[in-house]
Amino acid sequence: MDSTALNIVIADDHPLFRSALKQALNSQMEATWLEADGAAVLETILSQHDIDLVLLDLEMPDSHGYSTLIHLRSHYPAVPVVVISAHEDTTTISKTLKYDGQGFIPKSAPPAEFAAAIQQVLDGETYIPANLSEQDLTSESDDVGNRLAELTPQQYKVLQMFAEGLLNKQIAYDLEVSEATIKAHATAIFRKLGVRNRTQAVIALQQLEMAKKAL
Repeated sequence: MDSTALNIVIADDHPLFRSALKQALNSQMEATWLEADGAAVLETILSQHDIDLVLLDLEMPDSHGYSTLIHLRSHYPAVPVVVISAHEDTTTISKTLKYDGQGFIPKSAPPAEFAAAIQQVLDGETYIPANLSEQDLTSESDDVGNRLAELTPQQYKVLQMFAEGLLNKQIAYDLEVSEATIKAHATAIFRKLGVRNRTQAVIALQQLEMAKKAL
């Protein structure tokens, strides 16, 4: 692949990190860097541009842990996603691979490792830190993740707005559709997630949140 043709998205809500990473990688490889500070902006970029790779932080404000990764891999399967995170434990890396992420790069990694990891993923391989092997990583079934992957992009967006506590009327206004449409989306969401109401749907989404580090 011609490296000069690369379009890579850095999806992270910290502008200083995005800027520093972009500047560091500019000295390692040639690419056009696009920036997203949230899941909604990332979705817009993917719908409007031909993207070669996404560097995804799992803890953006409008994202719910692994849910964004699951959504991207379900609806943009041709776009490889590499998770970048300050969480460097094997559980986080295991779930990244389980949800079909093409790689995991610790935020503490030097620029040369970022560049090497990106190239490895673009070459069709999976990247994990050199101190780990796939045998070190556990795999377990996750029914919630599988069900979430079945949601359409619009249903996923509505579920996120449920999690924000918005009413059907507010969601309908923001999405410029009728309340009846939102109710229809809600019914489909509940069916696909195997739940009965909004509260249970939000709880299911929250199961994909990352464990918080102890202070």
